[in-house]
Amino acid sequence: MTQILSVGTSLPLHRVTQDEVMAFVGGFFRESYPDIDRLLKVFHNGQIESRYLAVPLEWFHSKHSLQEKNDLYIRISVELGIEAIQECLMDLWFWKKEIDYEDIDAIFYVSTTGFSTPSIEAKIMNVLPFSPHTKRVPIWGLGCAGGAAGLSRAHEYCLAHPKANVLVLSEELCSLTFQPGDLSKSNLIGTSLFADGAACALLSGDESPLLNRSNLESRPQIRGTQSTLMPDSEDVMGWDIKDEGLYVVFSKSIPGIVENWLKPNVEEFLTGYELGSRDISHFIAHPGGRKVLEAYEKSLSLPAGMTDLSRKMLENFGNMSSPTVLFVLKEHMKQRISEGDYGLAAALGPGFSSELLLLEWTG
Repeated sequence: MTQILSVGTSLPLHRVTQDEVMAFVGGFFRESYPDIDRLLKVFHNGQIESRYLAVPLEWFHSKHSLQEKNDLYIRISVELGIEAIQECLMDLWFWKKEIDYEDIDAIFYVSTTGFSTPSIEAKIMNVLPFSPHTKRVPIWGLGCAGGAAGLSRAHEYCLAHPKANVLVLSEELCSLTFQPGDLSKSNLIGTSLFADGAACALLSGDESPLLNRSNLESRPQIRGTQSTLMPDSEDVMGWDIKDEGLYVVFSKSIPGIVENWLKPNVEEFLTGYELGSRDISHFIAHPGGRKVLEAYEKSLSLPAGMTDLSRKMLENFGNMSSPTVLFVLKEHMKQRISEGDYGLAAALGPGFSSELLLLEWTG
């Protein structure tokens, strides 16, 4: 089975508090919404205390073209991606000895908040000394589900190539998509949640020599995955792409969908491995927001505390879209988890879709 051996993360320079973002957004919406002070309560209800942005808040006071925003996306994504990869390969918490770039056989690059051809991992390969024969697999358009989906697709690669070592690099710069002229409630809600960040995970097949380099007493192996698309749900979450850039689509029905749709989806998945939700000891949930986490808990009847690490990531970093679930995974991997414990990784994204991974900790 594929094993996840390390996770590295990276954040942009500009840390902002939720109160600072709320005050900033209030200035844009006050004239359009007489009850703006009531609507702004969503910023405090989300249980986010701070976030990191690619640019300072002052940058958003003026209009910027799609080209200017996308040029920033490319430059900053390369910088953050390099940092996340280096931590993933060199963090001696995970490794007995640093990993060489030449040991990597493939890079899966996941993002949804900008455009680049060649894709970002190619630009990174011109900075870091990867083998020129490293396979590149860019994945675009999966939004918040992208980090989990990247793990799933890399797992399938390792099943086909059991000696392989694969990086999953997931990056989003959600703040650069902010539209000051969009006075919709979707934009208001999205602005209360989304943030920027990058994460990189290293997965290895069960014949990889890197398994012997791991410094962890136990680590997650991927037992199986499941991708699910909800029919006729394109308007639940995503982007509308217009001349000025990306406009967020964010339905208020998402928590209700999670509560009613996720449970049978998870049960079907676990039944295939003769397991049930009670067999899951660790829940690696993408924290889409406080209401989404509550919907997870209610739908799956999760014990108290099982989403604590996801809540911690949401509180400190906001919803970074696709990398966030990898931040949560990293926190789980730094816990002392017993060999044989099962974990469930879950993320939801545009489509409307879900990505599930069954993890089992192994020595």
